[in-house]
Amino acid sequence: MDPNPALLLDLSFRVLVAILLGAAIGLERQWRLRSAGLRTNALVSVGAALFVIVGAVGIEGSNADPTRVAAQIVSGIGFLGAGVILRDGLNIRGLTTAATLWCAAAIGALAGSGMLLMALIGATAIVATNTLLRPISRWVNLHTGQKKAGTLELDDDSSTDYVLEVVTTDKSEQRVRALLLQAVDRPEYTLRSLDIRPGKSSQMKLLAGVSATHSGDTDGLQLAVQRISLDPKVTSSRWWPADTDD
Repeated sequence: MDPNPALLLDLSFRVLVAILLGAAIGLERQWRLRSAGLRTNALVSVGAALFVIVGAVGIEGSNADPTRVAAQIVSGIGFLGAGVILRDGLNIRGLTTAATLWCAAAIGALAGSGMLLMALIGATAIVATNTLLRPISRWVNLHTGQKKAGTLELDDDSSTDYVLEVVTTDKSEQRVRALLLQAVDRPEYTLRSLDIRPGKSSQMKLLAGVSATHSGDTDGLQLAVQRISLDPKVTSSRWWPADTDD
């Protein structure tokens, strides 16, 4: 039986809030070139909201148990989170992204149950944790001098992940993209991601996530920047170490 118009409007608003908050959480992940970005977190959030709505409204009678549906979301999202966790030698990647997906499901469950203010507070706390605590984490790593061995923290100086940024015009984006891919096509590097973002004044920003086989091997990146900078359509190019625990 379909719900009355007032209930349908309320449930639709809950789903909309779940999408917006999930997208806000995923925007930070996608900005940092992580595997689970804006759409993934938005889908996880809205999916959790829909499951909660089904348990609370769609199922009637003695079989109705919203808490059981929420419990299944908590355990089921772990399989999706495991897909973004990768082991690369002694390094483990994707833990923060997997935890963010788990949190996005919690935000969707809150929105689906009608706790919209709590969902907003939770989403704000998640985004703040992924952004504001990042410099604190780096400061702790720098002053404790810990190296990553399994689950230990990694000092920034020994990072094997890098981001290569190239800024060009929108008309030259395809040619510069090919030049960028050719520049990082080296045996000691592995291209993990390529993101293209609009910039100011009809400019395009190309961001390539690159992993080095050996820690501290940046000579090839420096050479790539020099080669790309020779192109007259390239406004700027640079590289910097990326975080490995996300």
